[in-house]
Amino acid sequence: MSKVLVAEDDITIAEIEKDYLEINGFSVDVVHDGAAALKAVHTSDYDLLLLDVMMPGCNGFEICKQVRDTIDIPILMVTAKTESIDKVRGLGFGADDYITKPFDPAELVARVKSHLARYERLRDSKPNTRNDSGEELIIGDLRILTKGWKVYVKGKECKFANREFELLLFLANNPNIVFSKETLFERIWGYDYIGDNATVAVHINRIREKIEDDPGSPRYIETVWGAGYRFNV
Repeated sequence: MSKVLVAEDDITIAEIEKDYLEINGFSVDVVHDGAAALKAVHTSDYDLLLLDVMMPGCNGFEICKQVRDTIDIPILMVTAKTESIDKVRGLGFGADDYITKPFDPAELVARVKSHLARYERLRDSKPNTRNDSGEELIIGDLRILTKGWKVYVKGKECKFANREFELLLFLANNPNIVFSKETLFERIWGYDYIGDNATVAVHINRIREKIEDDPGSPRYIETVWGAGYRFNV
């Protein structure tokens, strides 16, 4: 049984989320503020975090950032705001998806199931990372262990979420080729993902922040305006 943490300060909404998820076979814990959410994710094992953006104590963006730096689970952000900047900001901090209030509980459940299934497939295909003896790509100061699922920049390991690693590996394995956002979205997220290809740009930016000396003037992942992205070697 998958275990979900619901972090939502509106008690009524939290109970709706909890009820629908439990009806669909999930185990659910509920907290109502940011401090409690951070404590819960670091003291218990969860398969997915459903995170409200606006909470007392610590907002959802900061929680997402802290959780993503240490724990690799799906993070879905729930927001009452409709501005695209808030959605992009959440994705930039490492969220996998967002859903805007008011929402259809059935859609919420569908997104939770979709992301859990995606992460389960990644875990099943991911080899044992304790052994670094697998194949590797070395490009400039960048070293990618393709079987170890690790990335080193100038000899220092950088942590990557699953999709960040998949996206980087795909581009590095296909150098000097321009891929559109649509193509990258289909290759990495797949047709069953509930979202849009704006996610690609957010993840590209996160990767650049980790591997580039100057993310604003990238050496490795170049933006080809009007066409997409190209990995330079």
